Amino acid sequence: MMRKIVLRAVALIGLLPFYFAPVAYAQQQPAQQGSGQQVKVSDKELRAFAKAYVEFHKVRQRYEPAMKNANDPAEKEKIQQEGNSKVKQAIEKQGLTVESYNRIFAAVNANEELRKKALKLVNEERKRS
Repeated sequence: MMRKIVLRAVALIGLLPFYFAPVAYAQQQPAQQGSGQQVKVSDKELRAFAKAYVEFHKVRQRYEPAMKNANDPAEKEKIQQEGNSKVKQAIEKQGLTVESYNRIFAAVNANEELRKKALKLVNEERKRS
C-alpha cells in the first residue's frame, strides 16, 4: 500500500515538468549523479523538502485547470510563468534552491529508506496544512 502511494506520488511529479519549468530540471539530476553514489540528505533538508513538496502540489492544483482551459498560447505562457514563480517561491520559502530541491527529489527516488521517510514527512505536512 505504502509503495503504491509513493509510486503514485512519483508519477504525479513526473507530469509536473509539463506544467512548471523549474521542476523539469529534476529529470536531469539522476544522470548527473551517475556513479552510484548515494546523496546525503539531512533530516532538516528532508523536512524542508516535504514542506516545499506539499506547497508545490497546492500550486499545481491551483494552476493546472487554468493551463488546461487556456486556449491562447500567450495566456498559457503567462499562466505557466506565474505558476513557475509560485513554485520557486514555495521552494525558496523553505530555504532550498530549485537545484537543491531537485537533488533531494532525485535522492528520494533513488533510496527506498529515504523515500519512506520523505513520504511520512509529506503526509504529516499535508495533515497540518
